[in-house]
Amino acid sequence: MKKKIFLGLSLVTALSCHETAHQPAAPPPDTARQLAAIKKGAICCEKNIPSRFAITPAISVPINPAITLPGLIRPPIPASPSTRPAPLTPAPASPPSAHPGMVWIPGGPFRMGADNGQAQPDEYPKHSVTVSGFWIDRTEVTNTQFAAFVKATGYITTAEKAPDWNELKHQLPPGTPRPDDSLLVEASLVFSPPDHPVDLDDYAQWWAWKKGANWRHPHGPGSNIRGKENYPVVHVSWLDAAAYCKWAHKRLPSEAEWEFAARGGLTNKVYPWGNEPVTDGAPKGNFWEGHFPDKNTASDHYYYTAPVGSFAPNGYGLVDMAGNVWEWCADYYKDSYYKELPSGIKDPHGPSASYDPDEPFAKKRVIRGGSFLCNESYCTGYRVSRRMKSTEDSGMEHLGFRCVSSN
Repeated sequence: MKKKIFLGLSLVTALSCHETAHQPAAPPPDTARQLAAIKKGAICCEKNIPSRFAITPAISVPINPAITLPGLIRPPIPASPSTRPAPLTPAPASPPSAHPGMVWIPGGPFRMGADNGQAQPDEYPKHSVTVSGFWIDRTEVTNTQFAAFVKATGYITTAEKAPDWNELKHQLPPGTPRPDDSLLVEASLVFSPPDHPVDLDDYAQWWAWKKGANWRHPHGPGSNIRGKENYPVVHVSWLDAAAYCKWAHKRLPSEAEWEFAARGGLTNKVYPWGNEPVTDGAPKGNFWEGHFPDKNTASDHYYYTAPVGSFAPNGYGLVDMAGNVWEWCADYYKDSYYKELPSGIKDPHGPSASYDPDEPFAKKRVIRGGSFLCNESYCTGYRVSRRMKSTEDSGMEHLGFRCVSSN
């Protein structure tokens, strides 16, 4: 298992991403920062999701005292019928089958890729794809569901294991020095917002590599998931998600399946709900409202993650296809993949190998859907065509998954 330790505050990229490629601030002359500088290409928000690449002592960024650890500025307020958007279209009839909690997607042709001027180069060209029918989880996998898997199998997640340098070094540029053993600890990336405006080029201001953070302790030691059984599980790597799917007799969606499902039956629209700007009308999902990263007005009633299904479904009856947490897909990531596909391809399942020019040594998988940290000023990951990627062993506070099945 290849494990990369995200080496801390200077090496953080969050899945909350820029539309413009920000470069990291110049690192101070200490060893950890020098190692971080080696990985600066991985930190550019719109280019990458945080990876467990480098190591630095666990330094906690102070959390705004107005923010409560359970993840809410205030208790969630259910949307009333007058404020909650109605589903765009009725969910399609599904064939008879025993797939509790899943929705049948009939499949068909669609145009995959860039829909507006915010699109990144790897979203082009827009191309014709056909997908076969499949089942997909209506919601992201929850803490309760993941706990059942762990109880049945004794599974230990990536974040709960200390990384092995002999594995880690293969994901890094040749010659990267070995960190001290005291830094190779069980940890994960935790969102730790400042209480004042900060330079958005310095993502170290709002992310912390925190020892003891994992799916059971999403904000690190002292936090837990009591009362959050119906929240999406987070701090799960691609390896963890794939293991869960195998246990559940399911699989991760292909990138094409995920986008087809997210579009909800709409044609060439920017978001799962259509083209209405995310800032207009009633809350459409769990996003960041206000000034990122220090002030979230929480007009959607959530600061961190929200219970699954807190917002209106798309036309297929699927919830949280935009925002809340990013979601793993099965496909390897390759920046030029769309350019290499033949027109009208059926059921594409990604390239045969991963390649990201910013990190040529890293093996990456596709991530889709945006998170609670996305907003119009800093990230538009909730666009249905937006592609993101990270290494298989990466996990963080705003990354989860859902499953599909072909049977």
